[in-house]
Amino acid sequence: MNEFPDCPNSSDSRFSRRNFVQTVGAAAAVAAVGPRIGNGDETSKPAPESLVKKLYDSMTQTQKDEVCFDWDHKDDRGLLRMHVSNNWQITGDHKIASGYYTDDQKDMIEALFWGLYAPDWHSRIKKQLQDDAGGYGKEQSIAIFGQPGAEKFEFVMTGRHLTIRCDGNSVDNVAFGGPIFYGHAASGFDEKVGHPGNVFWYQAQKANALYKMLDGKQRSQALIEQAPDESKVHFGGPDGRPQGIMIGELAADQKDHAQKVLDALLEPYRTVDQADVRKCLSAQGGLDKCRLAFYQSDDLGNDGEWDNWRLEGPSFVWHYRGTPHVHVWVNIADDPSVKITANG
Repeated sequence: MNEFPDCPNSSDSRFSRRNFVQTVGAAAAVAAVGPRIGNGDETSKPAPESLVKKLYDSMTQTQKDEVCFDWDHKDDRGLLRMHVSNNWQITGDHKIASGYYTDDQKDMIEALFWGLYAPDWHSRIKKQLQDDAGGYGKEQSIAIFGQPGAEKFEFVMTGRHLTIRCDGNSVDNVAFGGPIFYGHAASGFDEKVGHPGNVFWYQAQKANALYKMLDGKQRSQALIEQAPDESKVHFGGPDGRPQGIMIGELAADQKDHAQKVLDALLEPYRTVDQADVRKCLSAQGGLDKCRLAFYQSDDLGNDGEWDNWRLEGPSFVWHYRGTPHVHVWVNIADDPSVKITANG
């Protein structure tokens, strides 16, 4: 297994084309379309939303019939565009790397996908995909809800340890277009203490550094014996109320560090999605209205570095499960009435 997926195997016949898309940007691989977005390196590439429309317009009717759905399409999982899971295929018969899509469509999908992440995170996301799914495209599938360009729409990509969305703010009171999921099993299903090689473990380390800043009374508020089921990321708390210590009750230096925890959680994503999260959080009173809980259960190595923890507000849930490997569930809106479906 290649430890650094940026360094390709010379036998990969699609490397030059894919690497061109990832490093130069979609503008060099497909015709420039639509508005530019973001800051810094992101401004050199078309908005992923524009690529969703271009992809949709390029599809045959058969493709649309099989991977495109009405905005409010439901199945046995409920409202499909608001479903999230740790390992699922939204249209599993048509993996991205299969022969189902044309080369140009594959390039658009790939450019769209990388456009949803901050450029300096691309190498880490590639490592996660390589470790968990054998690389980008092999075990991921997509779907489009609604009709891009004519009405509200949403693009969703799913796979093992992946649910990511692009909605062009069609769901204007929900961050990321709906619930998302990310994870990593860098050193096997049962990771070792310290999660060696896990690209997301530093987020837990940042949260644990805040725990170490708490005094005894604060720790008793923040530390909960049993973690809730990881997929319970509906608003209102896993047992009807949020758990842990209120951020607004922390000292000034502790609050400052709580902001750094939030920054660490958001930094993998493009700037517009980061801004949407902060906007939703502000509508519910900001980080001060959130609680931070650490869970004693499933502490790898019994070392007091809490593998499982949760940051939660009135309509904000970022649930981090670190045992036996990293699973992270995210559900954020500006209104707690928003409903999702989820399963672990």
